[in-house]
Amino acid sequence: MQSANPASIDEMRAIIEEHLGLEGPLLPILHSLQDTYGCIPEDSVGLMAEALNLTRAEVHGVITFYHDFRKAPAGRHVVKICRAEACQSMGGASLAEETLTKLGIDWHGTTKNGAVTVEPVYCLGLCACAPAMMVDKKVHGRLDRSRVDAILAEAGA
Repeated sequence: MQSANPASIDEMRAIIEEHLGLEGPLLPILHSLQDTYGCIPEDSVGLMAEALNLTRAEVHGVITFYHDFRKAPAGRHVVKICRAEACQSMGGASLAEETLTKLGIDWHGTTKNGAVTVEPVYCLGLCACAPAMMVDKKVHGRLDRSRVDAILAEAGA
């Protein structure tokens, strides 16, 4: 990833500083950076480490522990496909693999047109309506190939 320009560095510092008064500010800072940039910019890791008296490794560890934080911006729509047991038992595994193959990407990948990023999730709370997925913040249950194709087409994939 390229280094940010000086204006972006100043903006990242401002985002970090506005959260320093919070108890446990690292997660709020990470969420704010991702909301602003669509990802956690590489240049922000050192800035956070310095401001919070942490090592770069500690900050990196938190970023990589939580699956929702990204190193690169996601597509315009984020599709989360449930990988939990209830969805797997109802055909979710094959539906997920077919979806990835159709889109020509792997997990955490983004389609070439930038429309869709696909991520695994390990429960959406729709176990009785398995298999399930979420597009942006809207959940969809009782999926089959035609429903998934229609949902993806609506997302521009």
